[in-house]
Amino acid sequence: MSYNPGAEPPANGSPPAGMPTCYRHPDRPAYVSCQRCGRHICPACQIPAAVGVQCPNCVAQARRAMPATRSVLGAPVSRGHLPLVTLITIGLCVVAFVAQMATGGTSVERGRATLELVFIPAKCLDQPWRLLSGAILHGSVLHLVLNMYALWVVGSFLEQLLGRWRLAALLVLSALGGHVGVLVSTAITGDAWLTATLGASGAVFGLFAASLVLGRRLGGNMSGIAFVIGINLVFSFAVPGVSWQGHVGGLVVGGALAAVIAYAPKARRFALTVAATAGLAVILLGVVVVLMRGNPFPGITLIQRTTSQTLVSPLTQVAQTSPGLWITPPEAVTLSTMAGDR
Repeated sequence: MSYNPGAEPPANGSPPAGMPTCYRHPDRPAYVSCQRCGRHICPACQIPAAVGVQCPNCVAQARRAMPATRSVLGAPVSRGHLPLVTLITIGLCVVAFVAQMATGGTSVERGRATLELVFIPAKCLDQPWRLLSGAILHGSVLHLVLNMYALWVVGSFLEQLLGRWRLAALLVLSALGGHVGVLVSTAITGDAWLTATLGASGAVFGLFAASLVLGRRLGGNMSGIAFVIGINLVFSFAVPGVSWQGHVGGLVVGGALAAVIAYAPKARRFALTVAATAGLAVILLGVVVVLMRGNPFPGITLIQRTTSQTLVSPLTQVAQTSPGLWITPPEAVTLSTMAGDR
């Protein structure tokens, strides 16, 4: 049957018998065929190709068949990439800070959430969550904003380069390494077992170190990030109350993991990264177990005090160590001013 393209369609709006129609829209006339499948498609379904046009189904099928685009270090790259791990980490820190303020403040002496989550060397074996939870706490709004800004700038960049799971491993191990650094210093000096440390700076320093190592491996000019690391290290050592041990610990662990990722052969990069991640975690936790043998306050309990409480009788042997905080059993100790990462 022949059909005149210039003829008027029937009054009911359906194409006349014998008129080619779009396979996706049977009520629309179509005089152009898809270059791949040969089916007729209307103007709304025509997608320009290198030769002719293709239908949406063929284009989608071709995209699925294409190999995934990956970064130079093997992370999948997609248009509109969302730095999910970075955003989740920032969200955790913000939620934790809100909880700190809602339960009494960011001070160990007043905030219940801070007291339960802050890293204290003497408590890191019987309450192991403190090895990580202290990294999402912050001592002030400024402390939080500065760390979150650095985390967003460096973390979102590294997430595109490394992918989500490797960035997550880098953040967790750097935070753990920061607190292990504090514990090592405590075991060496013999003091500060009850000094509270909080802040995401150990993890951020790990990201700084990873950026430096990976950038050098890829041939980039890393003088800017090297300057940032140097300035922050000077600040860490020069300003009282800043946990330089946590910063150095995070820097070393983050740099070590990044070196494995950067210099591992491409064919074995995944396996070596997994092995390095597990190995570093085991080493760091092993150091914690060994050093905690020298803990002079095993089983010590931190109790938040209300303003109405007074020092109890010697029979209970409770020592007041700083305003608002009680420590039991009887060892008389001094809780130093909270040494938070800045």
